[in-house]
Amino acid sequence: MKIRFSIYFIFLTIVISVCFSCKNTTEEKFLVQTTTNPAQQFSDFDSIQVKAFFKNYPLLKKYEADVQKLYKEHHYNYIWFDLKGINEFANLLYDKINNLDEEGLQISVPYKDILEEIRNNTNKYKGFNIETELLYSSWYMFYASNVYHGLDSKKSIEMEWYIPRKKLTYVSYLDSLLANPSLINKEEKKLIGQYFLLKKALQNYRQIQKEGGWSNIPIDTTVKTYKIGDSSKVITQIRARLFASGDLKSDSKSPVYDKELANTIVNYKLTRGMLASSIITNTLIKDLNIPVSERIKTIIINMERCRWVSSDIPKSKELIAINIPSFQLAYYKNQEVVLRSKVVVGKTMNKTVIFSSPMKYIVFSPYWNVPNSILKNEILPGIEQNKNYLEEHDMEWYDNGVRQRPGPKNSLGLIKFLFPNSNNIYLHDTPSKNLFERETRAFSHGCIRVAKPKELAIEILKDDPNWNPEKIEEAMNSGKESWYTLKNKIPVYIAYFTAWVDNDGLIHFYNDIYNRDEALTNLLFKQ
Repeated sequence: MKIRFSIYFIFLTIVISVCFSCKNTTEEKFLVQTTTNPAQQFSDFDSIQVKAFFKNYPLLKKYEADVQKLYKEHHYNYIWFDLKGINEFANLLYDKINNLDEEGLQISVPYKDILEEIRNNTNKYKGFNIETELLYSSWYMFYASNVYHGLDSKKSIEMEWYIPRKKLTYVSYLDSLLANPSLINKEEKKLIGQYFLLKKALQNYRQIQKEGGWSNIPIDTTVKTYKIGDSSKVITQIRARLFASGDLKSDSKSPVYDKELANTIVNYKLTRGMLASSIITNTLIKDLNIPVSERIKTIIINMERCRWVSSDIPKSKELIAINIPSFQLAYYKNQEVVLRSKVVVGKTMNKTVIFSSPMKYIVFSPYWNVPNSILKNEILPGIEQNKNYLEEHDMEWYDNGVRQRPGPKNSLGLIKFLFPNSNNIYLHDTPSKNLFERETRAFSHGCIRVAKPKELAIEILKDDPNWNPEKIEEAMNSGKESWYTLKNKIPVYIAYFTAWVDNDGLIHFYNDIYNRDEALTNLLFKQ
């Protein structure tokens, strides 16, 4: 009996101990939840109430699905309130929404009057309020979609932008913002770095506009150029213009074209995609006369284009980027530029398409298979006029078409780089090297001619044991077509930016060669 009693006593002690332990654990868990987010104890709304809210606020209807998803994940708990009322992050969101112009956005905030009413009467909104709660969630979705994503993907495609856009979800991102509200001022994770450089440039140009901008410089049609040593009132006006935009550090007001101004002119031309020359032409003066208001619009529309670029792209181990308006190619490895090259792009009638695709092959000593459009419009008429046309151009009939044999006369030069795509666009060499010395380089039928094709091949194959510069040179001049499959596919992005800030913080403006800016400007500024 004593043994049984002892066993029973020990068992009873263990049970009581476990019960008290469970009770303490439950109480601790409840206290932690309440302390972490007091609003969680007010789970007093559901999906039906959320749906009813959007019937009363139709301007926010487009965000209903995201808001429903948000509260489903949060079990229909309050997000924007704590026990003191509207929380800190709601106030930060207000500041962001109230300064959308800093993001280059020309849009109206839905129900802005209600937002101001809530902001200016905080005492009135101390208690938990489902309508205010859902308004803030909708305003967050409005802010995030416009700042991080921009125009709807269908609209960007209408702008002939075919680079795939990353589908973003702002529900999970909101959780990290709620945990650390200061992250809303660190948007680099959602947008590419160029966006923030343009944002800073926008601030600078708006300040220039606030200070009066710059005056128009009359063009004297009797004078074609101005050179160092020339004296003219126009030189004084150019000096004042460059000082107003911050390109010239000081304004001596001298009418004499001196070396200091000449250096500034050369640098200015480089930021406009012009040839590096100190000669002042009427073309340059026309560029100087573009008002600051137009430059601001250009910055804004290129900030919008930045929203269309996935923030993951610049993080790629390798990538080749071509900017059509600047006629430039940049090859990146580990986020550093290892090669820059001038390029020739499609002329207005044969626009180079904005898209992306992985480079898979390099073709040495390539044939050029003449496209049917060129065959019909150029080759066949040439044959009619000259029976020896094909032989003189080193061409031959092949497979019901015409192709040009490998060699120095070949229109593709000695090498081409293939990234298969439905547009049949690729990078290639060219025998017409003189075209790279022109300011405007839109001459091709759509493909992209590269000024430094051999250097590009050497850099691409740098770590491939099968190749070295000598073998590349030999393959390019062999006169026999040969294909090589790359071990690592390289993403190629062909984009369209008419404003770009370089690593030194200098903003570059490029001519809108395909007139794409106007359509986007009309779309952005009429909203």
